[in-house]
Amino acid sequence: MVQGTGDGEEREPSTSHAASPDRPESPRGPAEAGRAPEQGQGHGQGQSHGHGEGHGQSRSQGGADAEGFERPLPEKVRRRVVALTGEALGGLTVNELPAPLRQYARFTPQRRTKFGANAMAASLEGDGAFRERIAEQLRERLPELTEALTSGTPPPAADPVDVAAVAYVLRPVDWHKLVAAAGEEAQRAQAEQAGEEAQRELARLRSELAAARTAVRTETERGRGELEAVRKELESTQRKLRSAQSDVKRGEAETRKLRSDLEALRSSAAAERTSADSESRRLRARLAEAESALEAGRRAAREGRSVEDMRVRLLLDTVLDAAQGLRRELALPPTTSRPAETVDAVEPGSMTPRDIAARALSETDPELLDQLLSLPQSHLVVDGYNVTKTGYPTMPLDKQRLRLLGGLAGLAAQSGAEVTCVFDGAELAAPVLLAPPRGVRVLFSKPGQTADELIRRLVRAEPEGRPVVVVSSDREVADGCAAAGARPVASTLLLRRLGRT
Repeated sequence: MVQGTGDGEEREPSTSHAASPDRPESPRGPAEAGRAPEQGQGHGQGQSHGHGEGHGQSRSQGGADAEGFERPLPEKVRRRVVALTGEALGGLTVNELPAPLRQYARFTPQRRTKFGANAMAASLEGDGAFRERIAEQLRERLPELTEALTSGTPPPAADPVDVAAVAYVLRPVDWHKLVAAAGEEAQRAQAEQAGEEAQRELARLRSELAAARTAVRTETERGRGELEAVRKELESTQRKLRSAQSDVKRGEAETRKLRSDLEALRSSAAAERTSADSESRRLRARLAEAESALEAGRRAAREGRSVEDMRVRLLLDTVLDAAQGLRRELALPPTTSRPAETVDAVEPGSMTPRDIAARALSETDPELLDQLLSLPQSHLVVDGYNVTKTGYPTMPLDKQRLRLLGGLAGLAAQSGAEVTCVFDGAELAAPVLLAPPRGVRVLFSKPGQTADELIRRLVRAEPEGRPVVVVSSDREVADGCAAAGARPVASTLLLRRLGRT
Protein backbone atom coordinates (compact mmCIF):
# COMPACT_ATOMS: atom_id res chain seq x y z
CA MET A 1 0.00 0.00 0.00
CA VAL A 2 1.46 3.37 -1.01
CA GLN A 3 1.56 5.92 1.83
CA GLY A 4 3.23 9.26 2.49
CA THR A 5 5.96 10.00 4.97
CA GLY A 6 5.28 10.46 8.63
CA ASP A 7 4.71 14.28 8.33
CA GLY A 8 2.62 14.00 5.10
CA GLU A 9 5.37 15.38 2.78
CA GLU A 10 7.40 13.77 0.00
CA ARG A 11 11.12 13.18 0.59
CA GLU A 12 13.44 14.59 -2.14
CA PRO A 13 16.74 12.88 -2.96
CA SER A 14 19.57 14.08 -0.77
CA THR A 15 22.07 14.08 -3.64
CA SER A 16 21.70 14.95 -7.29
CA HIS A 17 21.71 12.09 -9.80
CA ALA A 18 24.55 12.28 -12.29
CA ALA A 19 23.82 11.31 -15.87
CA SER A 20 24.64 7.70 -16.65
CA PRO A 21 27.50 7.14 -19.06
CA ASP A 22 25.39 4.54 -20.85
CA ARG A 23 22.31 6.79 -21.15
CA PRO A 24 22.04 10.42 -22.34
CA GLU A 25 21.03 12.98 -19.78
CA SER A 26 17.28 13.22 -19.36
CA PRO A 27 15.67 16.50 -20.49
CA ARG A 28 14.33 16.95 -16.97
CA GLY A 29 17.83 17.05 -15.50
CA PRO A 30 18.12 20.81 -15.47
CA ALA A 31 14.72 21.18 -13.95
CA GLU A 32 15.76 18.82 -11.20
CA ALA A 33 18.91 20.82 -10.57
CA GLY A 34 17.00 24.08 -10.44
CA ARG A 35 14.31 22.68 -8.21
CA ALA A 36 16.54 21.62 -5.27
CA PRO A 37 17.41 25.13 -4.10
CA GLU A 38 13.78 26.22 -4.42
CA GLN A 39 12.64 23.36 -2.19
CA GLY A 40 15.32 24.22 0.33
CA GLN A 41 13.85 27.75 0.54
CA GLY A 42 10.19 26.82 0.92
CA HIS A 43 9.00 23.87 -1.19
CA GLY A 44 8.07 25.18 -4.60
CA GLN A 45 8.23 28.98 -4.58
CA GLY A 46 9.48 29.02 -8.18
CA GLN A 47 8.68 27.00 -11.34
CA SER A 48 10.93 24.89 -13.57
CA HIS A 49 10.70 25.40 -17.35
CA GLY A 50 12.90 22.56 -18.64
CA HIS A 51 10.46 20.30 -20.49
CA GLY A 52 7.70 22.30 -22.19
CA GLU A 53 4.47 23.78 -21.03
CA GLY A 54 2.69 20.51 -20.01
CA HIS A 55 5.62 19.26 -17.98
CA GLY A 56 6.06 22.67 -16.37
CA GLN A 57 2.44 22.69 -15.32
CA SER A 58 2.86 19.33 -13.57
CA ARG A 59 5.95 20.50 -11.70
CA SER A 60 4.43 23.83 -10.86
CA GLN A 61 2.20 22.09 -8.32
CA GLY A 62 4.88 22.01 -5.64
CA GLY A 63 2.42 21.80 -2.81
CA ALA A 64 0.49 18.91 -4.44
CA ASP A 65 3.67 16.89 -5.02
CA ALA A 66 4.78 17.34 -1.45
CA GLU A 67 1.51 16.09 0.00
CA GLY A 68 0.78 12.39 0.31
CA PHE A 69 -2.60 10.74 -0.18
CA GLU A 70 -4.60 11.18 3.02
CA ARG A 71 -5.85 7.58 3.04
CA PRO A 72 -4.57 4.26 1.64
CA LEU A 73 -4.82 3.79 -2.11
CA PRO A 74 -7.63 1.53 -3.34
CA GLU A 75 -6.28 -1.97 -3.93
CA LYS A 76 -6.99 -1.95 -7.69
CA VAL A 77 -5.25 1.43 -8.09
CA ARG A 78 -2.27 0.21 -6.07
CA ARG A 79 -1.90 -2.93 -8.20
CA ARG A 80 -2.11 -0.85 -11.40
CA VAL A 81 0.50 1.62 -10.10
CA VAL A 82 2.89 -1.25 -9.28
CA ALA A 83 2.28 -2.89 -12.69
CA LEU A 84 2.99 0.37 -14.58
CA THR A 85 6.11 0.93 -12.49
CA GLY A 86 7.33 -2.62 -13.16
CA GLU A 87 6.94 -2.07 -16.92
CA ALA A 88 8.60 1.35 -16.78
CA LEU A 89 11.67 0.04 -14.89
CA GLY A 90 12.86 -1.57 -18.12
CA GLY A 91 13.44 1.89 -19.61
CA LEU A 92 15.79 3.02 -16.80
CA THR A 93 19.43 2.23 -16.20
CA VAL A 94 20.62 0.62 -12.99
CA ASN A 95 22.15 3.91 -11.76
CA GLU A 96 18.80 5.65 -12.18
CA LEU A 97 17.06 3.15 -9.89
CA PRO A 98 16.89 3.48 -6.09
CA ALA A 99 19.09 1.01 -4.24
CA PRO A 100 16.18 -1.23 -3.08
CA LEU A 101 15.03 -1.71 -6.70
CA ARG A 102 18.33 -2.48 -8.39
CA GLN A 103 18.06 -6.19 -7.55
CA TYR A 104 14.90 -6.35 -9.70
CA ALA A 105 16.40 -4.54 -12.72
CA ARG A 106 16.90 -7.72 -14.76
CA PHE A 107 13.54 -9.25 -13.85
CA THR A 108 10.67 -9.41 -16.29
CA PRO A 109 7.82 -6.95 -15.59
CA GLN A 110 5.68 -9.75 -14.18
CA ARG A 111 8.43 -10.91 -11.81
CA ARG A 112 9.12 -7.33 -10.75
CA THR A 113 5.42 -6.89 -9.92
CA LYS A 114 5.36 -10.19 -8.00
CA PHE A 115 8.56 -9.84 -5.95
CA GLY A 116 9.21 -6.09 -5.82
CA ALA A 117 5.72 -4.65 -5.37
CA ASN A 118 6.30 -3.28 -1.86
CA ALA A 119 9.74 -1.89 -2.73
CA MET A 120 8.44 -0.12 -5.86
CA ALA A 121 5.46 1.32 -3.97
CA ALA A 122 7.71 2.66 -1.20
CA SER A 123 10.15 4.18 -3.71
CA LEU A 124 7.33 5.89 -5.62
CA GLU A 125 5.99 7.39 -2.42
CA GLY A 126 9.28 8.40 -0.84
CA ASP A 127 11.60 9.17 -3.80
CA GLY A 128 10.39 12.16 -5.86
CA ALA A 129 13.21 11.88 -8.41
CA PHE A 130 12.41 8.22 -9.06
CA ARG A 131 8.74 9.10 -9.44
CA GLU A 132 9.65 11.77 -12.03
CA ARG A 133 11.65 9.21 -14.01
CA ILE A 134 8.69 6.81 -13.97
CA ALA A 135 6.45 9.71 -15.04
CA GLU A 136 8.78 10.32 -18.05
CA GLN A 137 8.47 6.66 -19.01
CA LEU A 138 4.68 6.86 -18.76
CA ARG A 139 4.65 9.96 -20.97
CA GLU A 140 6.52 7.98 -23.60
CA ARG A 141 4.36 4.85 -23.24
CA LEU A 142 0.94 6.54 -22.70
CA PRO A 143 1.27 9.94 -24.39
CA GLU A 144 -2.47 10.58 -24.92
CA LEU A 145 -3.52 9.71 -21.37
CA THR A 146 -0.64 11.61 -19.73
CA GLU A 147 -1.21 14.67 -21.95
CA ALA A 148 -4.93 14.66 -21.07
CA LEU A 149 -4.20 14.39 -17.33
CA THR A 150 -1.56 17.15 -17.55
CA SER A 151 -4.07 19.43 -19.25
CA GLY A 152 -6.63 18.69 -16.50
CA THR A 153 -9.17 16.94 -18.77
CA PRO A 154 -8.99 13.14 -18.24
CA PRO A 155 -10.59 11.10 -21.08
CA PRO A 156 -14.17 10.14 -20.18
CA ALA A 157 -13.84 6.73 -21.85
CA ALA A 158 -10.62 5.76 -20.05
CA ASP A 159 -10.59 3.17 -17.26
CA PRO A 160 -10.85 5.05 -13.92
CA VAL A 161 -8.23 2.73 -12.43
CA ASP A 162 -5.72 3.57 -15.21
CA VAL A 163 -6.52 7.29 -14.84
CA ALA A 164 -5.98 7.14 -11.05
CA ALA A 165 -2.75 5.13 -11.35
CA VAL A 166 -1.19 7.49 -13.94
CA ALA A 167 -2.40 10.53 -11.97
CA TYR A 168 -0.76 9.17 -8.83
CA VAL A 169 2.60 9.05 -10.64
CA LEU A 170 2.25 12.37 -12.59
CA ARG A 171 0.67 14.27 -9.66
CA PRO A 172 -1.36 16.75 -11.80
CA VAL A 173 -3.90 19.17 -10.36
CA ASP A 174 -6.59 17.39 -8.26
CA TRP A 175 -4.92 13.99 -8.55
CA HIS A 176 -6.30 13.15 -5.12
CA LYS A 177 -9.85 13.38 -6.51
CA LEU A 178 -9.02 11.08 -9.43
CA VAL A 179 -7.63 8.43 -7.07
CA ALA A 180 -10.63 8.74 -4.73
CA ALA A 181 -13.04 8.49 -7.69
CA ALA A 182 -11.32 5.29 -8.84
CA GLY A 183 -11.70 3.82 -5.34
CA GLU A 184 -15.40 4.71 -5.26
CA GLU A 185 -15.88 3.16 -8.68
CA ALA A 186 -14.19 -0.06 -7.50
CA GLN A 187 -16.40 -0.15 -4.40
CA ARG A 188 -19.48 0.42 -6.53
CA ALA A 189 -18.51 -2.43 -8.87
CA GLN A 190 -17.86 -4.67 -5.88
CA ALA A 191 -21.26 -3.75 -4.39
CA GLU A 192 -22.97 -4.54 -7.70
CA GLN A 193 -21.18 -7.89 -7.85
CA ALA A 194 -22.19 -8.63 -4.24
CA GLY A 195 -25.79 -7.75 -5.09
CA GLU A 196 -25.77 -10.10 -8.08
CA GLU A 197 -24.31 -12.87 -5.92
CA ALA A 198 -26.98 -12.23 -3.28
CA GLN A 199 -29.70 -12.51 -5.96
CA ARG A 200 -28.23 -15.78 -7.19
CA GLU A 201 -28.00 -17.09 -3.61
CA LEU A 202 -31.64 -16.04 -2.99
CA ALA A 203 -32.77 -17.87 -6.11
CA ARG A 204 -30.81 -20.97 -5.05
CA LEU A 205 -32.34 -20.89 -1.55
CA ARG A 206 -35.82 -20.53 -3.01
CA SER A 207 -35.27 -23.56 -5.25
CA GLU A 208 -33.94 -25.53 -2.26
CA LEU A 209 -36.99 -24.48 -0.20
CA ALA A 210 -39.33 -25.67 -2.94
CA ALA A 211 -37.45 -28.97 -3.18
CA ALA A 212 -37.58 -29.36 0.61
CA ARG A 213 -41.34 -28.76 0.63
CA THR A 214 -41.77 -31.36 -2.11
CA ALA A 215 -39.65 -33.82 -0.15
CA VAL A 216 -41.71 -33.17 3.01
CA ARG A 217 -44.95 -33.83 1.15
CA THR A 218 -43.49 -37.02 -0.31
CA GLU A 219 -42.24 -38.15 3.11
CA THR A 220 -45.65 -37.41 4.64
CA GLU A 221 -47.42 -39.50 2.03
CA ARG A 222 -44.94 -42.32 2.56
CA GLY A 223 -45.45 -42.13 6.34
CA ARG A 224 -49.21 -42.37 5.91
CA GLY A 225 -48.76 -45.45 3.75
CA GLU A 226 -46.47 -47.03 6.30
CA LEU A 227 -48.94 -46.23 9.10
CA GLU A 228 -51.71 -47.95 7.18
CA ALA A 229 -49.47 -50.97 6.62
CA VAL A 230 -48.63 -51.09 10.34
CA ARG A 231 -52.32 -50.98 11.21
CA LYS A 232 -53.03 -53.91 8.89
CA GLU A 233 -50.09 -55.83 10.33
CA LEU A 234 -51.36 -55.17 13.87
CA GLU A 235 -54.79 -56.58 12.98
CA SER A 236 -53.13 -59.65 11.47
CA THR A 237 -50.98 -60.07 14.61
CA GLN A 238 -54.05 -59.88 16.83
CA ARG A 239 -55.73 -62.61 14.79
CA LYS A 240 -52.61 -64.76 15.10
CA LEU A 241 -52.53 -64.15 18.86
CA ARG A 242 -56.07 -65.35 19.27
CA SER A 243 -55.25 -68.43 17.23
CA ALA A 244 -52.12 -69.04 19.34
CA GLN A 245 -54.16 -68.80 22.56
CA SER A 246 -56.55 -71.47 21.30
CA ASP A 247 -53.54 -73.62 20.37
CA VAL A 248 -52.19 -73.21 23.92
CA LYS A 249 -55.44 -74.43 25.38
CA ARG A 250 -55.39 -77.48 23.13
CA GLY A 251 -51.75 -78.06 24.13
CA GLU A 252 -52.62 -77.99 27.82
CA ALA A 253 -55.30 -80.62 27.25
CA GLU A 254 -52.84 -82.79 25.38
CA THR A 255 -50.29 -82.30 28.21
CA ARG A 256 -52.76 -83.65 30.75
CA LYS A 257 -53.38 -86.65 28.54
CA LEU A 258 -49.65 -87.24 28.15
CA ARG A 259 -49.13 -87.12 31.91
CA SER A 260 -51.64 -89.90 32.38
CA ASP A 261 -49.89 -91.91 29.66
CA LEU A 262 -46.56 -91.25 31.41
CA GLU A 263 -47.82 -92.72 34.68
CA ALA A 264 -48.88 -95.83 32.80
CA LEU A 265 -45.46 -96.06 31.19
CA ARG A 266 -43.71 -95.72 34.55
CA SER A 267 -45.65 -98.63 35.96
CA SER A 268 -44.75 -100.77 32.96
CA ALA A 269 -41.11 -99.63 33.14
CA ALA A 270 -40.91 -100.76 36.76
CA ALA A 271 -41.96 -104.22 35.64
CA GLU A 272 -39.42 -104.25 32.88
CA ARG A 273 -36.60 -103.07 35.17
CA THR A 274 -36.40 -106.43 36.91
CA SER A 275 -35.91 -108.25 33.64
CA ALA A 276 -33.43 -105.60 32.57
CA ASP A 277 -31.31 -106.19 35.68
CA SER A 278 -30.89 -109.85 34.84
CA GLU A 279 -30.08 -108.94 31.26
CA SER A 280 -27.55 -106.42 32.55
CA ARG A 281 -25.73 -109.04 34.58
CA ARG A 282 -25.53 -111.25 31.54
CA LEU A 283 -24.24 -108.35 29.44
CA ARG A 284 -21.62 -107.47 32.07
CA ALA A 285 -20.23 -110.96 31.83
CA ARG A 286 -20.07 -110.68 28.07
CA LEU A 287 -18.50 -107.22 28.45
CA ALA A 288 -15.74 -108.67 30.64
CA GLU A 289 -15.07 -111.24 27.97
CA ALA A 290 -15.04 -108.51 25.30
CA GLU A 291 -12.64 -106.41 27.38
CA SER A 292 -10.28 -109.35 27.69
CA ALA A 293 -10.43 -109.86 23.93
CA LEU A 294 -9.95 -106.12 23.38
CA GLU A 295 -6.90 -106.05 25.62
CA ALA A 296 -5.43 -108.95 23.69
CA GLY A 297 -6.17 -107.12 20.45
CA ARG A 298 -4.55 -103.96 21.79
CA ARG A 299 -1.42 -105.84 22.69
CA ALA A 300 -1.38 -107.31 19.20
CA ALA A 301 -1.87 -103.90 17.50
CA ARG A 302 0.38 -101.90 19.83
CA GLU A 303 3.32 -102.04 17.45
CA GLY A 304 1.35 -100.27 14.68
CA ARG A 305 -0.32 -97.62 16.83
CA SER A 306 2.45 -95.19 17.70
CA VAL A 307 0.08 -92.22 17.96
CA GLU A 308 -2.21 -94.09 20.35
CA ASP A 309 0.82 -95.21 22.36
CA MET A 310 1.96 -91.61 22.64
CA ARG A 311 -1.47 -90.47 23.85
CA VAL A 312 -1.69 -93.31 26.39
CA ARG A 313 1.85 -92.63 27.62
CA LEU A 314 1.08 -88.92 27.97
CA LEU A 315 -2.09 -89.70 29.91
CA LEU A 316 -0.15 -92.09 32.09
CA ASP A 317 2.49 -89.43 32.78
CA THR A 318 -0.32 -87.04 33.72
CA VAL A 319 -1.75 -89.56 36.19
CA LEU A 320 1.70 -90.27 37.65
CA ASP A 321 2.52 -86.57 38.04
CA ALA A 322 -0.86 -86.00 39.68
CA ALA A 323 -0.15 -88.87 42.09
CA GLN A 324 3.30 -87.47 42.90
CA GLY A 325 1.84 -84.01 43.46
CA LEU A 326 -0.80 -85.47 45.76
CA ARG A 327 1.91 -87.38 47.63
CA ARG A 328 3.95 -84.18 48.11
CA GLU A 329 0.86 -82.22 49.17
CA LEU A 330 -0.22 -84.80 51.75
CA ALA A 331 3.40 -85.36 52.95
CA LEU A 332 2.60 -88.90 54.08
CA PRO A 333 5.40 -91.13 55.28
CA PRO A 334 6.23 -94.17 53.17
CA THR A 335 4.04 -97.15 53.99
CA THR A 336 2.76 -100.23 52.35
CA SER A 337 -0.78 -100.33 53.71
CA ARG A 338 -3.07 -98.93 56.38
CA PRO A 339 -6.19 -100.29 58.07
CA ALA A 340 -8.30 -97.58 56.48
CA GLU A 341 -7.52 -98.98 53.06
CA THR A 342 -9.74 -101.96 53.85
CA VAL A 343 -12.80 -99.73 54.37
CA ASP A 344 -15.06 -99.43 51.32
CA ALA A 345 -15.60 -95.71 50.56
CA VAL A 346 -15.61 -93.18 47.70
CA GLU A 347 -12.19 -91.60 47.17
CA PRO A 348 -11.84 -87.96 45.98
CA GLY A 349 -11.15 -87.40 42.29
CA SER A 350 -8.14 -85.57 40.85
CA MET A 351 -8.16 -81.81 40.15
CA THR A 352 -9.24 -80.85 36.63
CA PRO A 353 -9.49 -77.45 34.85
CA ARG A 354 -13.26 -77.53 35.45
CA ASP A 355 -12.67 -77.88 39.22
CA ILE A 356 -10.42 -74.80 39.19
CA ALA A 357 -13.10 -72.88 37.31
CA ALA A 358 -15.46 -73.43 40.23
CA ARG A 359 -13.11 -71.69 42.68
CA ALA A 360 -13.68 -68.10 43.84
CA LEU A 361 -11.38 -66.52 41.21
CA SER A 362 -12.43 -63.94 38.61
CA GLU A 363 -12.19 -64.86 34.95
CA THR A 364 -9.88 -61.86 34.52
CA ASP A 365 -7.57 -62.70 37.45
CA PRO A 366 -4.08 -63.78 36.18
CA GLU A 367 -3.86 -66.13 39.19
CA LEU A 368 -6.49 -68.30 37.48
CA LEU A 369 -4.10 -68.97 34.57
CA ASP A 370 -1.27 -69.79 37.00
CA GLN A 371 -3.47 -72.36 38.75
CA LEU A 372 -4.49 -73.93 35.44
CA LEU A 373 -0.86 -74.20 34.31
CA SER A 374 0.15 -75.69 37.68
CA LEU A 375 -1.89 -78.84 36.91
CA PRO A 376 0.28 -81.85 36.01
CA GLN A 377 1.18 -82.19 32.32
CA SER A 378 -0.91 -79.13 31.39
CA HIS A 379 -0.85 -77.94 27.76
CA LEU A 380 -1.37 -74.24 26.90
CA VAL A 381 -2.68 -73.62 23.33
CA VAL A 382 -2.66 -69.93 22.29
CA ASP A 383 -4.63 -68.36 19.39
CA GLY A 384 -1.73 -66.08 18.38
CA TYR A 385 -3.27 -63.34 16.26
CA ASN A 386 -6.38 -63.21 18.47
CA VAL A 387 -4.15 -62.33 21.44
CA THR A 388 -1.84 -59.88 19.60
CA LYS A 389 -4.65 -57.97 17.90
CA THR A 390 -6.37 -57.65 21.28
CA GLY A 391 -3.27 -56.45 23.14
CA TYR A 392 -1.25 -54.43 20.58
CA PRO A 393 -3.16 -54.13 17.27
CA THR A 394 -1.20 -51.11 15.95
CA MET A 395 2.11 -53.00 15.66
CA PRO A 396 3.11 -54.86 12.44
CA LEU A 397 2.37 -58.58 12.37
CA ASP A 398 6.03 -59.62 12.68
CA LYS A 399 6.46 -57.36 15.74
CA GLN A 400 3.24 -58.77 17.23
CA ARG A 401 4.50 -62.35 16.83
CA LEU A 402 7.91 -61.60 18.38
CA ARG A 403 6.40 -59.79 21.36
CA LEU A 404 3.89 -62.58 22.10
CA LEU A 405 6.46 -65.40 21.68
CA GLY A 406 8.90 -63.61 24.01
CA GLY A 407 6.25 -63.43 26.73
CA LEU A 408 5.21 -67.07 26.20
CA ALA A 409 8.84 -68.20 26.52
CA GLY A 410 9.05 -66.62 29.98
CA LEU A 411 5.68 -68.14 30.97
CA ALA A 412 6.79 -71.61 29.81
CA ALA A 413 10.01 -71.32 31.81
CA GLN A 414 8.12 -70.28 34.96
CA SER A 415 5.28 -72.81 34.80
CA GLY A 416 6.97 -75.78 33.10
CA ALA A 417 3.82 -76.33 31.03
CA GLU A 418 3.80 -77.32 27.37
CA VAL A 419 3.08 -74.18 25.28
CA THR A 420 1.86 -74.19 21.66
CA CYS A 421 1.20 -70.90 19.78
CA VAL A 422 -0.92 -71.13 16.61
CA PHE A 423 -0.96 -68.45 13.88
CA ASP A 424 -3.23 -68.20 10.85
CA GLY A 425 -1.29 -69.18 7.70
CA ALA A 426 -4.21 -69.71 5.31
CA GLU A 427 -3.23 -66.72 3.14
CA LEU A 428 0.57 -67.07 3.34
CA ALA A 429 2.30 -67.45 -0.04
CA ALA A 430 5.47 -68.87 1.60
CA PRO A 431 6.47 -70.12 5.08
CA VAL A 432 7.31 -67.44 7.65
CA LEU A 433 11.00 -67.37 8.63
CA LEU A 434 10.90 -67.53 12.42
CA ALA A 435 13.10 -69.01 15.16
CA PRO A 436 10.75 -70.25 17.93
CA PRO A 437 11.93 -69.41 21.47
CA ARG A 438 12.89 -72.12 23.90
CA GLY A 439 9.95 -73.98 25.37
CA VAL A 440 7.35 -72.65 22.84
CA ARG A 441 6.03 -74.64 19.86
CA VAL A 442 5.01 -72.36 16.95
CA LEU A 443 2.58 -73.66 14.31
CA PHE A 444 1.00 -72.05 11.22
CA SER A 445 -2.18 -73.40 9.65
CA LYS A 446 -1.90 -74.91 6.18
CA PRO A 447 -3.17 -73.05 3.07
CA GLY A 448 -6.94 -73.28 2.98
CA GLN A 449 -7.11 -74.01 6.73
CA THR A 450 -7.70 -71.42 9.47
CA ALA A 451 -5.97 -71.25 12.83
CA ASP A 452 -9.31 -72.03 14.53
CA GLU A 453 -9.49 -75.42 12.81
CA LEU A 454 -5.87 -76.20 13.72
CA ILE A 455 -6.56 -75.35 17.40
CA ARG A 456 -9.57 -77.69 17.48
CA ARG A 457 -7.46 -80.47 15.92
CA LEU A 458 -4.77 -79.97 18.58
CA VAL A 459 -7.37 -80.24 21.35
CA ARG A 460 -8.92 -83.39 19.85
CA ALA A 461 -5.45 -84.94 19.54
CA GLU A 462 -4.93 -84.77 23.32
CA PRO A 463 -6.00 -87.82 25.43
CA GLU A 464 -9.08 -87.46 27.56
CA GLY A 465 -8.16 -86.32 31.05
CA ARG A 466 -5.09 -84.22 30.21
CA PRO A 467 -5.44 -80.55 31.27
CA VAL A 468 -5.60 -78.43 28.07
CA VAL A 469 -6.00 -74.63 28.34
CA VAL A 470 -6.99 -72.70 25.16
CA VAL A 471 -6.43 -68.92 25.06
CA SER A 472 -8.83 -67.20 22.60
CA SER A 473 -11.56 -64.56 22.72
CA ASP A 474 -13.24 -66.12 19.67
CA ARG A 475 -16.52 -67.53 20.99
CA GLU A 476 -16.71 -70.22 18.30
CA VAL A 477 -13.20 -71.47 19.14
CA ALA A 478 -13.91 -71.36 22.89
CA ASP A 479 -17.17 -73.30 22.60
CA GLY A 480 -15.66 -75.92 20.28
CA CYS A 481 -12.66 -76.50 22.55
CA ALA A 482 -14.85 -76.64 25.66
CA ALA A 483 -16.98 -79.33 24.01
CA ALA A 484 -13.77 -81.32 23.36
CA GLY A 485 -12.78 -81.16 27.08
CA ALA A 486 -10.41 -78.16 27.07
CA ARG A 487 -10.61 -75.13 29.36
CA PRO A 488 -11.03 -71.88 27.34
CA VAL A 489 -9.84 -68.53 28.77
CA ALA A 490 -10.00 -65.01 27.31
CA SER A 491 -7.06 -63.37 25.54
CA THR A 492 -7.10 -60.51 28.06
CA LEU A 493 -6.32 -62.98 30.86
CA LEU A 494 -3.07 -64.04 29.14
CA LEU A 495 -2.17 -60.41 28.37
CA ARG A 496 -2.57 -59.47 32.04
CA ARG A 497 -0.47 -62.47 33.10
CA LEU A 498 2.29 -61.51 30.66
CA GLY A 499 2.08 -57.87 31.74
CA ARG A 500 2.59 -58.89 35.36
CA THR A 501 6.00 -60.37 34.52
